[in-house]
Amino acid sequence: MPDKINWYPGHMAKSRRLLMDQLRSVDAVIELCDARAPLATRNGDLAKLTRGKARILVLNKADLADDAETSKWLERFRREGLEAMRFNSNGGKTRDILSKIEAASRPALDRFAARGVRKTVRFMVTGIPNVGKSTFINRLHGSAIAKASDRPGVTRANQWVKLNPYLEILDTPGMLPPRMDDQAGARLLAYLGSIRDEIMDTEDLAGGLLQLLWGIAPDAVARRFKLPADVENTPHALLEAACRGRGWLLSGGRFDTDRAAALVLDEFRAGKVGKITIQGALPPETPA
Repeated sequence: MPDKINWYPGHMAKSRRLLMDQLRSVDAVIELCDARAPLATRNGDLAKLTRGKARILVLNKADLADDAETSKWLERFRREGLEAMRFNSNGGKTRDILSKIEAASRPALDRFAARGVRKTVRFMVTGIPNVGKSTFINRLHGSAIAKASDRPGVTRANQWVKLNPYLEILDTPGMLPPRMDDQAGARLLAYLGSIRDEIMDTEDLAGGLLQLLWGIAPDAVARRFKLPADVENTPHALLEAACRGRGWLLSGGRFDTDRAAALVLDEFRAGKVGKITIQGALPPETPA
C-alpha cells in the first residue's frame, strides 16, 4: 500500500462541472454509498453540492454487509436528518425505493398540480465510483439500460433514463473528492474497489484487507482461505497462509502471491467471504 492514496482521474473534474450544471434541472437527489463502509463511501463534496435538494441516501449492496451493522448506520443517518434506506441493486424490491422517490418528489408534484400541470419529476443519482449507481438504475428500470461494471470509472457521461412518463433519473459518473485527507477511509475505498487496483501494490492491499477482516470476522476468513488459528496477524503472513491453505503455489512450492492478492480482493468484493461490514457505525457528528 502506498504511503498516501490520492487517485483523481481528469474526467472527474469534468464530471463535477456537469453535475453542477444538471443540478438546476433536478428535483431531488439519490445518493448511493456502499453499506460495507457507509461513511468512507460518501463524498462530502457531493453532499455540499446537493444541499438544499430533497435527498435519499441509499446504503447499496446491503446484501454484502452485516445486517446489524447496517441497521446501526441507518439509525445514525436518520438521527442526522437524512432519509436513509438499505438496498440490494442485484435483487432488491424496487417498490420500497420507488415509494421513497414518490415521497421525496411529492412537494414538487403538488406545486405543479396546484397550477394544473402534470410534472415530470427528475432525480439525479450520485455517488463515488463502484457503489453500484448504474446497476441501481437498471434495477429500477427493469432492464440493462445503463452501462454497469464492477470496475470504477465505467460511467463517463451523464445519462437520462425514463422510468415512466412522469419520472426520469439521471445516471452520473462516480466522483471522488479531489483530495483524500482521510487515509484510513481511502484504504477502505481501495479494499472495496472504488479506487483502481492498478495504482497500488495489490499484494500489500490484499494483505492489509486480510488483516482487517481477521480482526472483524476471523472465523469466516479462516474458513474461506483455510487459515490456521495460530497464523501470525500481519499482512504478509496472512497472505502467505492463504496461499498455503488454498493451494496458490508456484513450482517448487513458492507462494503465488500475485494470484492470491487478486483472488482475495475479488472474493471479498463479491461477498464470498461473508456478509461483512468493514467500517463500524460511529456516533453522529454533524447533520449531513
